Amino acid sequence: MREKIIEQKLVTETRKAGGLALKFVSPGFAGVPDRILLMDGGRIAFVEVKAKGLRPRALQRSRHALLRRMGFRVFVLDAVEQIPRILAVVKGEADEIHSA
Repeated sequence: MREKIIEQKLVTETRKAGGLALKFVSPGFAGVPDRILLMDGGRIAFVEVKAKGLRPRALQRSRHALLRRMGFRVFVLDAVEQIPRILAVVKGEADEIHSA
C-alpha cells in the first residue's frame, strides 16, 4: 500500500480516537518523523510512515533514536493494520510496541 494512503488512514483513525495526527515538519532538522500524535491526557508520540516493507533511512533512524532517548515514543508504520495497536499504546490501553 502506498505511504500516502497509510498516512491518510492514520490521520482519520487518530481523529476517530479523539486525537490529532499533525504533519511534523522541522526546517533545518531533517529526518524527523512524518506525524506527531497528540492524544487526551497529554500523550504524545511520533510516527514515521513508510510504504509496505520499507524501512527508515539512516538519518531517520538516528532521529528516532534521539527522540526515544528523550523519552518519546516513536513508531514506524507500514501497514494500516498497525494503526489500532499504535493508537492503543499511545492512549495507554496496550503494552508498548518494540519496533525499529
